[in-house]
Amino acid sequence: MEMHVLTLTFQECSARYGLDALALQDFLRAGLLRSAPTPDTVIVDEPDDLPRLARLHHELGLAPEALDVILAMRQRLVHLQALLANETARARQLENFLRGSGAVEDFG
Repeated sequence: MEMHVLTLTFQECSARYGLDALALQDFLRAGLLRSAPTPDTVIVDEPDDLPRLARLHHELGLAPEALDVILAMRQRLVHLQALLANETARARQLENFLRGSGAVEDFG
């Protein structure tokens, strides 16, 4: 899977996502974002994470530690959904093979 990394200034984060410097500093301390070499700049490892963090922060008022748990659970859920889709495809393929209507391919 290809990873896209963004580098944003605090000002860009504020304009795009409504996150103030204090919230961004809290996210940095909690390890939710990485500090960039340039002052007042953050590195976002997964572009979808920052809008998600902002939404959870604004709508639910959750502490950064709670956001970390939520993001970890979401990542695990996405992984499990991919595994389930793979296993479902393998089961369907095996069923088709047993009915004589298809060859078996390797999904793993």
